[in-house]
Amino acid sequence: MAELSTIARPYAEALFASAQAAGSLAPWLEALDELAALLRHPQVAQVVADPKLGRDEIVKLLTGMLKVRLPEDGASGRNFLQLLVDNDRLAALPEIARRFRALKNQSEGVAECLIESAFPLTEAQLADLVQALARRFGRRLKAEVRVDAGLIGGVRASVGDQVLDCTVKTRLEQMRSALTAA
Repeated sequence: MAELSTIARPYAEALFASAQAAGSLAPWLEALDELAALLRHPQVAQVVADPKLGRDEIVKLLTGMLKVRLPEDGASGRNFLQLLVDNDRLAALPEIARRFRALKNQSEGVAECLIESAFPLTEAQLADLVQALARRFGRRLKAEVRVDAGLIGGVRASVGDQVLDCTVKTRLEQMRSALTAA
Protein backbone atom coordinates (compact mmCIF):
# COMPACT_ATOMS: atom_id res chain seq x y z
CA MET A 1 0.00 0.00 0.00
CA ALA A 2 2.89 2.34 0.66
CA GLU A 3 3.89 1.97 -2.97
CA LEU A 4 0.51 3.15 -4.26
CA SER A 5 0.68 6.07 -1.87
CA THR A 6 4.12 6.99 -3.18
CA ILE A 7 2.94 6.68 -6.78
CA ALA A 8 -0.25 8.66 -6.18
CA ARG A 9 1.29 11.66 -4.41
CA PRO A 10 2.87 13.45 -7.40
CA TYR A 11 -0.19 12.82 -9.60
CA ALA A 12 -2.54 14.18 -6.94
CA GLU A 13 -0.34 17.20 -6.22
CA ALA A 14 0.08 18.10 -9.91
CA LEU A 15 -3.62 17.65 -10.62
CA PHE A 16 -4.55 19.67 -7.54
CA ALA A 17 -2.27 22.56 -8.54
CA SER A 18 -3.70 22.59 -12.07
CA ALA A 19 -7.32 22.28 -10.90
CA GLN A 20 -6.84 24.98 -8.27
CA ALA A 21 -5.36 27.36 -10.85
CA ALA A 22 -8.33 26.67 -13.15
CA GLY A 23 -10.83 27.01 -10.30
CA SER A 24 -12.22 23.53 -10.86
CA LEU A 25 -11.50 21.69 -7.61
CA ALA A 26 -15.08 20.52 -7.00
CA PRO A 27 -15.64 19.05 -10.50
CA TRP A 28 -12.29 17.29 -10.36
CA LEU A 29 -13.02 15.83 -6.94
CA GLU A 30 -16.38 14.54 -8.15
CA ALA A 31 -14.83 12.97 -11.25
CA LEU A 32 -11.96 11.41 -9.28
CA ASP A 33 -14.34 9.95 -6.71
CA GLU A 34 -16.47 8.42 -9.44
CA LEU A 35 -13.45 7.02 -11.32
CA ALA A 36 -12.11 5.55 -8.08
CA ALA A 37 -15.47 3.92 -7.37
CA LEU A 38 -15.53 2.47 -10.88
CA LEU A 39 -12.05 1.01 -10.52
CA ARG A 40 -12.95 -0.57 -7.17
CA HIS A 41 -15.69 -2.55 -8.90
CA PRO A 42 -14.28 -6.06 -9.55
CA GLN A 43 -15.76 -6.43 -13.02
CA VAL A 44 -14.48 -3.05 -14.18
CA ALA A 45 -11.05 -3.78 -12.73
CA GLN A 46 -10.98 -7.08 -14.58
CA VAL A 47 -11.95 -5.48 -17.90
CA VAL A 48 -9.40 -2.66 -17.74
CA ALA A 49 -6.70 -5.16 -16.79
CA ASP A 50 -7.36 -7.20 -19.95
CA PRO A 51 -4.19 -7.01 -22.08
CA LYS A 52 -6.26 -7.37 -25.27
CA LEU A 53 -7.87 -4.00 -24.61
CA GLY A 54 -5.95 -1.04 -26.06
CA ARG A 55 -5.07 2.01 -24.00
CA ASP A 56 -7.41 4.28 -25.96
CA GLU A 57 -10.21 1.75 -25.53
CA ILE A 58 -9.69 1.75 -21.77
CA VAL A 59 -9.97 5.54 -21.66
CA LYS A 60 -13.10 5.48 -23.83
CA LEU A 61 -14.62 2.74 -21.69
CA LEU A 62 -14.00 4.57 -18.41
CA THR A 63 -15.14 7.97 -19.69
CA GLY A 64 -18.25 6.32 -21.14
CA MET A 65 -19.11 4.78 -17.78
CA LEU A 66 -18.86 8.07 -15.88
CA LYS A 67 -22.05 9.80 -14.80
CA VAL A 68 -20.20 13.13 -14.60
CA ARG A 69 -18.10 14.72 -17.27
CA LEU A 70 -14.36 14.91 -16.86
CA PRO A 71 -13.29 18.54 -16.40
CA GLU A 72 -11.86 20.12 -19.54
CA ASP A 73 -9.75 22.84 -17.96
CA GLY A 74 -5.96 23.29 -17.87
CA ALA A 75 -5.56 19.64 -16.83
CA SER A 76 -7.88 18.08 -19.36
CA GLY A 77 -9.72 15.18 -17.78
CA ARG A 78 -9.22 12.93 -20.77
CA ASN A 79 -5.50 13.77 -20.89
CA PHE A 80 -5.12 12.99 -17.21
CA LEU A 81 -6.89 9.68 -17.55
CA GLN A 82 -4.85 8.87 -20.67
CA LEU A 83 -1.65 9.64 -18.72
CA LEU A 84 -2.65 7.21 -15.97
CA VAL A 85 -3.47 4.50 -18.50
CA ASP A 86 -0.27 5.08 -20.53
CA ASN A 87 1.87 4.91 -17.38
CA ASP A 88 -0.04 1.88 -16.07
CA ARG A 89 -1.16 3.81 -12.98
CA LEU A 90 -4.92 3.19 -12.93
CA ALA A 91 -4.54 1.13 -9.76
CA ALA A 92 -3.37 4.31 -8.00
CA LEU A 93 -6.50 6.26 -8.90
CA PRO A 94 -8.39 5.61 -5.63
CA GLU A 95 -5.34 6.84 -3.69
CA ILE A 96 -4.99 9.84 -6.03
CA ALA A 97 -8.63 10.71 -5.28
CA ARG A 98 -8.04 10.35 -1.53
CA ARG A 99 -4.95 12.58 -1.64
CA PHE A 100 -6.68 15.13 -3.88
CA ARG A 101 -9.53 15.36 -1.35
CA ALA A 102 -7.03 15.82 1.49
CA LEU A 103 -5.26 18.62 -0.40
CA LYS A 104 -8.59 20.32 -1.14
CA ASN A 105 -9.67 20.07 2.50
CA GLN A 106 -6.29 21.37 3.69
CA SER A 107 -6.51 24.36 1.35
CA GLU A 108 -9.99 25.15 2.69
CA GLY A 109 -8.98 24.66 6.35
CA VAL A 110 -11.39 21.76 6.69
CA ALA A 111 -10.94 18.24 8.03
CA GLU A 112 -13.11 15.19 7.49
CA CYS A 113 -14.62 13.72 10.62
CA LEU A 114 -16.14 10.28 11.04
CA ILE A 115 -18.66 10.18 13.87
CA GLU A 116 -19.81 6.74 14.97
CA SER A 117 -22.79 6.59 17.27
CA ALA A 118 -24.65 3.73 18.90
CA PHE A 119 -27.96 5.43 18.01
CA PRO A 120 -29.09 7.83 15.28
CA LEU A 121 -28.37 11.48 16.15
CA THR A 122 -30.87 14.28 15.66
CA GLU A 123 -29.85 17.29 13.56
CA ALA A 124 -29.51 19.40 16.74
CA GLN A 125 -27.37 16.77 18.49
CA LEU A 126 -25.16 16.43 15.43
CA ALA A 127 -24.75 20.21 15.08
CA ASP A 128 -23.78 20.54 18.76
CA LEU A 129 -21.37 17.61 18.53
CA VAL A 130 -19.69 18.90 15.36
CA GLN A 131 -19.36 22.36 16.90
CA ALA A 132 -17.73 20.92 20.05
CA LEU A 133 -15.41 18.71 17.99
CA ALA A 134 -14.43 21.65 15.77
CA ARG A 135 -13.38 23.59 18.88
CA ARG A 136 -11.45 20.59 20.22
CA PHE A 137 -9.62 19.86 16.96
CA GLY A 138 -9.26 23.51 15.95
CA ARG A 139 -10.67 23.06 12.44
CA ARG A 140 -13.91 23.23 10.55
CA LEU A 141 -15.22 19.70 10.11
CA LYS A 142 -17.09 17.85 7.41
CA ALA A 143 -18.90 15.16 9.35
CA GLU A 144 -19.90 11.71 8.17
CA VAL A 145 -22.14 9.86 10.61
CA ARG A 146 -22.42 6.10 10.95
CA VAL A 147 -24.64 4.20 13.35
CA ASP A 148 -22.97 1.19 15.00
CA ALA A 149 -25.17 -0.53 17.60
CA GLY A 150 -22.13 -2.52 18.76
CA LEU A 151 -20.85 0.61 20.53
CA ILE A 152 -23.70 0.14 23.05
CA GLY A 153 -23.80 3.89 23.81
CA GLY A 154 -21.84 7.10 23.30
CA VAL A 155 -19.88 8.28 20.27
CA ARG A 156 -16.48 7.84 18.65
CA ALA A 157 -15.09 10.67 16.52
CA SER A 158 -12.11 10.31 14.17
CA VAL A 159 -10.40 13.32 12.62
CA GLY A 160 -7.37 12.33 10.61
CA ASP A 161 -5.29 10.08 12.82
CA GLN A 162 -6.84 11.40 16.05
CA VAL A 163 -9.66 9.46 17.71
CA LEU A 164 -11.88 10.60 20.55
CA ASP A 165 -13.63 7.51 21.89
CA CYS A 166 -16.41 8.05 24.42
CA THR A 167 -18.30 4.82 23.84
CA VAL A 168 -19.71 2.47 26.44
CA LYS A 169 -18.05 -0.45 24.67
CA THR A 170 -14.59 1.09 25.11
CA ARG A 171 -15.22 1.95 28.74
CA LEU A 172 -16.39 -1.61 29.46
CA GLU A 173 -13.25 -2.98 27.79
CA GLN A 174 -11.10 -0.64 29.91
CA MET A 175 -12.89 -1.81 33.05
CA ARG A 176 -12.43 -5.47 32.08
CA SER A 177 -8.72 -4.92 31.49
CA ALA A 178 -8.34 -3.12 34.82
CA LEU A 179 -10.17 -5.88 36.70
CA THR A 180 -8.27 -8.75 35.08
CA ALA A 181 -4.89 -7.04 35.54
CA ALA A 182 -5.34 -6.77 39.30
